[in-house]
Amino acid sequence: MKNLQYDAVVIGGGAAGMAAALELEAEGFSCAIIEREDHLGGILMQCIHNGFGLHEFKEELTGPEFAERFINRVIKSKITVFLDTTVIRFADAQTQSSQKELFCVSPSGTMIIKCRAVVLSMGCRERNRGNIRIPGSRPAGVFTAGLAQRLVNIEGYIPGREVVIIGSGDIGLIMARRMSWVGCKVKAVVEIMPYPAGLMRNIVQCLNDFNIPLYLSSQTTCLYGNDRVEAVEVTPMENGRLVPEKSFRIDCDTVLLSVGLVPENELSRAAGIELNAVTNGPLVDSFLMTNMEGVFACGNVLHVHDLVDWVCEESRRAGRYSASWLRGEHPPLQLNTRAGSHVRYVNPARIAPDRENIIYMRSMVVQNDAVLEVRLGDHVIRRVKERHVQPSEMISFKLSAGDFKGLDINSGSVLEFSIN
Repeated sequence: MKNLQYDAVVIGGGAAGMAAALELEAEGFSCAIIEREDHLGGILMQCIHNGFGLHEFKEELTGPEFAERFINRVIKSKITVFLDTTVIRFADAQTQSSQKELFCVSPSGTMIIKCRAVVLSMGCRERNRGNIRIPGSRPAGVFTAGLAQRLVNIEGYIPGREVVIIGSGDIGLIMARRMSWVGCKVKAVVEIMPYPAGLMRNIVQCLNDFNIPLYLSSQTTCLYGNDRVEAVEVTPMENGRLVPEKSFRIDCDTVLLSVGLVPENELSRAAGIELNAVTNGPLVDSFLMTNMEGVFACGNVLHVHDLVDWVCEESRRAGRYSASWLRGEHPPLQLNTRAGSHVRYVNPARIAPDRENIIYMRSMVVQNDAVLEVRLGDHVIRRVKERHVQPSEMISFKLSAGDFKGLDINSGSVLEFSIN
């Protein structure tokens, strides 16, 4: 068994992991990336459509092109990369509490890597049929949208010819267009909520441009077929209740599920890291550090982002913060954050009032001319006007030390974020 030592280890070699590792290396710390696939780049490598990099590189790139920019930088750096390698567990080293031990397996054997800091960047996974409990038999032809994307873009297989997509997440919308391009008939996208779950630009470019119907406030109530999917039953909803007498059937041979993403946190949970009940990602402070000292989280493993550009921005900060922690720096005071009215979640869970903090949050409502309000007790810290908010688009803004000037702050203070 190999025994290796680094200052920091980044788990996950997608955009988040590479961005964090590059920051650590630039700060002068030895760093390794552990990636379970046989390549760096993560899910970007199967996203051959464009639209990536408008914020990060100020140009429009495909997923592989975006990933390649980071991969080339990693290759030229001193970062050690372990591919085809899986971390099966990690914990504080028993001999020295300031160190972590990561137990890893790969085709070439097992190894233990010791380090002082760990950055979690394992990304997220798709929810499947079991998560949404659609009644019916268990025929072939049911795929998650991401799996269908891999089959078409990487493996060169077309999963079916007549397609219904359940859920209007961005991957499902993009696959509606992709399946149309390869000659399939996408008969419908069915969304249980009264508003789309994906970005508006994808609604326009992937559905409207191809005349694909979108059924909002509608639930897929049955799958038909024995050996292969034959049809789905769709039931409209009114005032939050199913209306069975308005149910209709759509014949198809393939169903793609685009019903949400879940942070990949089995490893985190097993290590004893506290998770957010709403996002299923770790609870982190203003340093993006979890409740386990020296363990940081960023990207989609923390909370699901809309754009990989925002993943990279957050992950660079995670790399810088972990470097600061390695140098012995700690924020002196942390305020808890709380989601108020019409807010689904706020990240990070704690912020430092003596420095700049970048806040991420998601709305629970679709609303024009919204006002984001930040309160500390009876004091309104900030009001931010937004032309439009909706659940599918993440909101981001900054709080700085100046926002807290003159206020009486203690460790029990709570910042509440709401939308009016």
